[in-house]
Amino acid sequence: MSARETILTALHARLSILPATALRGDVLPERVPTDGLLILRDGEPGEPEVTLSPLRYHYQHRAEIETVVQGANRDAAFDTLCACIGAAVAADRTLGGLCDWVEAEAPQPVDLPVEGAAGLKAAVIPVILSYSTADPLS
Repeated sequence: MSARETILTALHARLSILPATALRGDVLPERVPTDGLLILRDGEPGEPEVTLSPLRYHYQHRAEIETVVQGANRDAAFDTLCACIGAAVAADRTLGGLCDWVEAEAPQPVDLPVEGAAGLKAAVIPVILSYSTADPLS
């Protein structure tokens, strides 16, 4: 498995311990679980900085966590879920030594009306994964 895939798998595993349902790369299901929903998107590794001796590619990979809650208390549920994500990231900022640093950015929440049901509160939470590899494909 490549370093990129190993890191994304580790991040997904960290999100999976949260009370919300954590998916990876899936489409938004028709129903949002009562504890909320997280969908990890692989995102973009971006252009690496390169050092030559030894040859290393240094990435600031931008993954995204789509966060969705629904229900009457969606503001409080959203806030709690974001705090849980922050705590999960802060608990191990290197994902077990796989990254140099992991940093979540602030969400920009939006309220989405749903016809005939309680509205959704959703946001994309960017997560910056700083890591280095010996090859851009490894």
